[in-house]
Amino acid sequence: MTRVDFWYEFSSTYSYPAAMRAAEIARERSVVLRWRPFLLGPIFVAQGWRNSPFNLYPAKGRYMWRDVERVCAKLSLPFRRPEPFPQNSLFASRAALVLEDEDRAAFSRAIYAAEYGEGRPIAERATIAETLAGLGHNPSAIIERASSEPIKAKLRSETDEAQRLGIFGAPTFIVEGGELFWGNDRLEDALDWAARY
Repeated sequence: MTRVDFWYEFSSTYSYPAAMRAAEIARERSVVLRWRPFLLGPIFVAQGWRNSPFNLYPAKGRYMWRDVERVCAKLSLPFRRPEPFPQNSLFASRAALVLEDEDRAAFSRAIYAAEYGEGRPIAERATIAETLAGLGHNPSAIIERASSEPIKAKLRSETDEAQRLGIFGAPTFIVEGGELFWGNDRLEDALDWAARY
């Protein structure tokens, strides 16, 4: 089966609806989905941005919030605008990297649901711990590993790899062979492309 790398950022609004539907669509197409959290901040800084483009450009930001509301309503996903925006996603990303395969996918979906479905602060370790416990994990053990130097280095390495691949936003889907698709609205296109090979 062809693999698609799903690059996502927990502070990315459009990564929320993509994360909530990607696994099912991939299964329908017999495509393997590899969940790869990374940080957009360093990539934005390299482009000269010190904040989310949705904050830097107010008209774009107003459109994005209304558009995400529409997308979530269409998918019957709850939506609450997180405050502040963007959320600090550093520790949630590290925690995701401690987990593997379906555990990582389930945790990632749960963090998105907490952040954008319930408006909870994902930068707080209490939110991370409650999410992990709700999925049957030992929160203390995972939080300890997420604080370790190897996991910190792994997140830096993943972010560097995203930048090397030319990723400039999230969600991004990269099909085996290097074909890049950006945005929630390109999820089906990416998986259809992968299913042809």
